[in-house]
Amino acid sequence: LAWAREHDAASVLRLAVALSPWWRLRGRLVEGEPLLRAAASQAPPGTDGWCAAWYWLGQAAMSLGDFTAALGHFTMVRDALAGRVPSRVLADCLASRCVAQSNLGRLGEAIEDGRRALDVARQIDYPAGQAQALTNLAIAVYYANEISDAVDWARQAERIDPERIPGAIARIRSTVLGIVLIAAGEFSAAERCCTDTLALCRAAGDPPAEAALLTLLAHLDLDAGRLGAAAAKLRESIQMATRIAEQTELLNAIDNCGHLCTATGRWAEALTLWAALAADTERAGLTDPQEDALRRREPLRKAAAALGPDRASEAERRGAAMTLATAAEFALMLTAEDQPALPGPGRLSRRERELITLVAQGRTDAEIAGHLTISIRTVRSHLDRIRDKT
Repeated sequence: LAWAREHDAASVLRLAVALSPWWRLRGRLVEGEPLLRAAASQAPPGTDGWCAAWYWLGQAAMSLGDFTAALGHFTMVRDALAGRVPSRVLADCLASRCVAQSNLGRLGEAIEDGRRALDVARQIDYPAGQAQALTNLAIAVYYANEISDAVDWARQAERIDPERIPGAIARIRSTVLGIVLIAAGEFSAAERCCTDTLALCRAAGDPPAEAALLTLLAHLDLDAGRLGAAAAKLRESIQMATRIAEQTELLNAIDNCGHLCTATGRWAEALTLWAALAADTERAGLTDPQEDALRRREPLRKAAAALGPDRASEAERRGAAMTLATAAEFALMLTAEDQPALPGPGRLSRRERELITLVAQGRTDAEIAGHLTISIRTVRSHLDRIRDKT
């Protein structure tokens, strides 16, 4: 491509379009975007090369988290193809409009575009387009909190012969299946799906999908109480998403880092992260999936109760002032290996566990002393040791 820009202008657009799938696979679409945009600007509007270039520019915009710009690019191509014979690029643009509109909260239009993409792909016998359309329909109904339908769409996508579709699309459809299986409470199936797909991503060198899968597996670790494993996966996901400028995956990882903080009693840090998440989501004009909002509701209540109104407000103000890059740096600090975490029950002695159970029941020091037949001073000594350990 660099050589063609100097010596063979007619080849520049073809080369830029041909490189775009590889730029996406390696997490380098943002790096390739200026080259692709320059090439697209030289092409006559509405031509095949122009349509393909603007489709990939839309993909680059989605990687940057600019779903409004992405929707504009996909719409330009759709309108240019109006009245023409159905094609692969039309199916791809309609399926991508489905994703963009889902993230912008336009769910009715998203589902309509997804169905149209599926119809076009079936009409021209385009298995990769069918897989993308079914996967993106699963995303749209997931945003609408219609979890059972989301699982149905995702499973339909999984039934398409993997030999007939590119590996990148196969990995994306499995990643989305993992998302909706978690939402459906099918945790064992979700963990198998995500673990297997992560191995495929690492073998293929697919960092965008790898970052998403690490966050999903961290989500499962959090639900299972495997906090150290969750922190390690979130840290790796944040580092990878930062390196390749995948804004959506950064938001997902920061959200789960908030849950990690509540699981380890770091209430102010959780509120700060979630306030940063809310601020960046609002700035980008994105919608918050209902499933994610519902999962956050009880931890938010607990954090606010633990901190009190003044400290909670201070933590939220701090987060709201953060850029996404700052929030990502903060999340990396919170997932560092040297961060203290609450110990499991194994670090407390039998007597300490017995005593802390009485504390949790609301007993006073005097009542605990009477129950255990020890002095109040001994009760307080035990409590001091428990505080030191935790």
